[in-house]
Amino acid sequence: MAAPAQNLKINGDRLWDSLMEMAQIGPGIAGGNNRQTLTDDDAKGRALFQTWCGDAGCSMGLDSMGNMFAMRPGQDPDALPVYMGSHLDTQPTGGKYDGVLGVLGGLEAFRTMNDLGVKTKHPIVLVNWTNEEGTRFAPAMLASGVFAGKHTEDWAKDRVDAEGKRFGDELKRIGWEGDEPVGARKMHAMFELHIEQGPILEAEGKDIGVVTHGQGLRWIECTVTGKESHTGSTPMAMRKNAGRGLALVTELVHEIAMKHQPNAVGAIGHIDVYPNSRNIIPGKVVFTVDMRTHLLDKLNDMVAEFVTQAPRLCEAIGTEFSCEIVGQFDPPAFDEACVSAVRGASERLGYSHMDIISGAGHDACWINDVAPTAMIMCPCVDGLSHNEAEDISKEWATAGADVLMHAVLETAEIVE
Repeated sequence: MAAPAQNLKINGDRLWDSLMEMAQIGPGIAGGNNRQTLTDDDAKGRALFQTWCGDAGCSMGLDSMGNMFAMRPGQDPDALPVYMGSHLDTQPTGGKYDGVLGVLGGLEAFRTMNDLGVKTKHPIVLVNWTNEEGTRFAPAMLASGVFAGKHTEDWAKDRVDAEGKRFGDELKRIGWEGDEPVGARKMHAMFELHIEQGPILEAEGKDIGVVTHGQGLRWIECTVTGKESHTGSTPMAMRKNAGRGLALVTELVHEIAMKHQPNAVGAIGHIDVYPNSRNIIPGKVVFTVDMRTHLLDKLNDMVAEFVTQAPRLCEAIGTEFSCEIVGQFDPPAFDEACVSAVRGASERLGYSHMDIISGAGHDACWINDVAPTAMIMCPCVDGLSHNEAEDISKEWATAGADVLMHAVLETAEIVE
């Protein structure tokens, strides 16, 4: 496969203008966005994206989970398409770039190909995956998960939000439920451009992150059971303090993650304390441990150490411990040929780059199970994301979209 010419680059100003125009739909209250999935603003963002794709000469496909597929034809009608894309939905207090950069960076690649009359053997498809964030309808990466066979469509459409509204009903309400069967499409490869959502690239002064792996994840829901009693009148030696068990287990999670460095993390996020009264020693605490690393053996070792040590710590202070794994996926290793295409594009274009592991889950992590896949990351200021203050530079966005276009064109095979 011939590599694209070094001087083939996207229009960074046009990309930036598109990002700013999309950000006007579903504005947040502090400069970011609140364009949650299957809301009226999501529908408006989808409509604008469809208009732009039509203007770029693309046909639009829509499956029954609302995934949008804009296709630029190739010269070989029998060649499988090369895919690129990400998501347009945001967190309730989200930024302007998380997911959106990957979609509009792909759109800008189409526009540049059109400007320069570039033709490819393989068709190229730009996708907007539904409900990547999972903030309104859990879990995250829901529609790409159905596409990859991780969830059934019926199960996904029965997910409800905080107001009890069904995913399937809301998808119909906003008018973006298609007829195409989910997962029927076959892919030659897929590339996803995304902001890093972490501080590494900025700290290292690199333009591009070549994503080699995603992190595997285990969510462990834990319960520490003690005995509710008065905080003032219960002697210290006679207490069965579930809150103290939480404290000990919190430190254990940190110790296990540090013991398995590098590239391992662990923390306790969600916590419910019962009865949650100022003058009652907690009788029960329910919380979730989040452990992640890109090495499956390491991840399993971390979990095994946790489920062995946590009950002992709690038993020693007169409390009981129980747990179950409530969420998990094994770490994806992205396709070596696709990763090489990203690395080669970065070098060819003169962008500084480094290999990196994705700390967050992305649609590409599911698609990696059904097609050769890779990711491209660009820096974000202070590593801040899922926050309205999320920020990137026009130069970072341009570099990421340049590398995306080159990797996609090399894989789709330019026709002279």
